[in-house]
Amino acid sequence: KQTTHQSADDLRCVSQLAIDATTGVTDLLEAVHRNITHRRGITASTENGRTSGLTGVIYHGVRSITQIVGEGIDKALEHAAPVLGSFTDKPEREHLQSALNGVLGDHLHASGNPLAISMQFRKNNQTLHLHAETLREKIPDITGKVLILIHGLCMNDRQWNQTRKDGSKHDHGSALQNDFGYTPIYLHYNTGLNIANNGAQFSTLLDELAEVWPVAIEEIVIVAHSMGGLVTRSAHHHAGNLQHSWPAVTKKIVFLGTPHHGAPLERGGHWFDKLLGATPYASPFAKIGKIRSAGITDLRYGHILDTDDVPVPLPTAIQCFAIAGTTSISEDALHGD
Repeated sequence: KQTTHQSADDLRCVSQLAIDATTGVTDLLEAVHRNITHRRGITASTENGRTSGLTGVIYHGVRSITQIVGEGIDKALEHAAPVLGSFTDKPEREHLQSALNGVLGDHLHASGNPLAISMQFRKNNQTLHLHAETLREKIPDITGKVLILIHGLCMNDRQWNQTRKDGSKHDHGSALQNDFGYTPIYLHYNTGLNIANNGAQFSTLLDELAEVWPVAIEEIVIVAHSMGGLVTRSAHHHAGNLQHSWPAVTKKIVFLGTPHHGAPLERGGHWFDKLLGATPYASPFAKIGKIRSAGITDLRYGHILDTDDVPVPLPTAIQCFAIAGTTSISEDALHGD
C-alpha cells in the first residue's frame, strides 16, 4: 500500500537530494581549485570550471562514486519499505515538504523527484478530485459562493488553520463560510516553480473547477497570501490568453501581504551573489547563494510573467483589496499619531 511505503519513498527522495548536493559540492571545490591555479587578481570567473590531468580524474571519481553509492542506498530502501512506518498524514511531513519545495521546488520538479508537489485543490487536508459527484460527496453543504484560499511561499493549505494563544483553532476558510456562506476550497502548489508557470496551472485548474461545480456559481472570491497573490494575478492574465471563463464570475480578490513590487530581501540576496562573483576565488561560492528556487527569484521584482519587462495591472473588472501589516512599532505610533 502507498501509506506503508511512504516513509521509504521519502527517504529515497532525500537520498537523491543528498547525491545531488554531494555532486554539487564536488563541482564547487573543483571550480575553486581551478580558479586558484589558473587566475590572479580580480576578474569575472566561471563557477563550474573543470580541472585537468590527475586532479580532474580525482574529481570525476568522486562524482562517479557518489552516484554508485546513491544507487545502492536506493535499492536498500526499497527492501526496507515494508518495515518502515508511515508519516503520510502527519502535518509535520507536509510542512517540511512544503518548505523544501519553496527552496528547491524547481529542481525537484525538473529531476522528477516525488517530493515535488503537484498543484491541486484540497479540502480537509485531502486532494479534491474535480468531478461533480465527488464534489457533492466531499462537500455536502456546497453553495454557489466559492472561496479559493491560496497559501504563500514554503507553506501549504493546512496553515490556514491557526492555533490561537488560548489553544483553540481558527480556520480562516471555515470562518468565512460561517459568516458569509462561502464554500472554502484550498489550493496546494509547488511554490518553488516560477510564478508564470504556477499562474497558468492555476488558471487551468480553476477553469476545470468552475466547469464541474455541481451547483450554479454565484461568485468566486479569492483570498491569496503573499506569493499566492502574484500567482493569482498571473492566472488572471493567462485566463485571457487561454479563454478561460472563471474571471467572469470572480468578484473579489483579497491580497494578504502580497509583494506586488517585489521583495527587498530577495533583491538583497541578488546583490550578495554579484559581490561574491567579483573575484575568481569567491565566485564558485556564489553558487551556494543561488540555491533558491525560481519562485523565490521571481519575488525579486514581483514578476508574474516569463517576460519580465511587461507590466501587468490589477484586474479592472474585479474588486481588489490589499491587507498588509508590520511587526515593528513606528515612532509616530508611539506618540499616538
